[in-house]
Amino acid sequence: MEKTVLAIDPGTKKCGMALVRRGEAGGLDLLWKNITSVEGVLPNLHTAYAVHPFSLVIIGEGTNSSTLIRNIREHLPAMGTLVVNERDTTMQARERYWEHHPRKGWRKFLPSTLQVPPEPVDDFAALVIAERVLFDH
Repeated sequence: MEKTVLAIDPGTKKCGMALVRRGEAGGLDLLWKNITSVEGVLPNLHTAYAVHPFSLVIIGEGTNSSTLIRNIREHLPAMGTLVVNERDTTMQARERYWEHHPRKGWRKFLPSTLQVPPEPVDDFAALVIAERVLFDH
């Protein structure tokens, strides 16, 4: 059964967002991702929905999540929301980053777990949050 969700990795200053679809065959497609300011989350909900309608917003329970959860529930009262544990998402997000941006040169010789990506990975942390829910359900 196809299911599309928007996952959010909340932070104090910025949030990662990832629109993810689980297809009929069970594979996951990353449809859209973004890193935005905390204030930019609500407008980006509409941007993500324009890319592909989603039926659930999944929010990591970490930093600044309570305010964000309240704002999203007020802004989209009919939308389902799910709050999940986001433990270890940053380390897993680094691995997802390297999967989407293959390492070149000397970076190929070091394990990805020992490397820090050259840009923020909050959007990939949101992808990891979505994967956890979509693979569990």
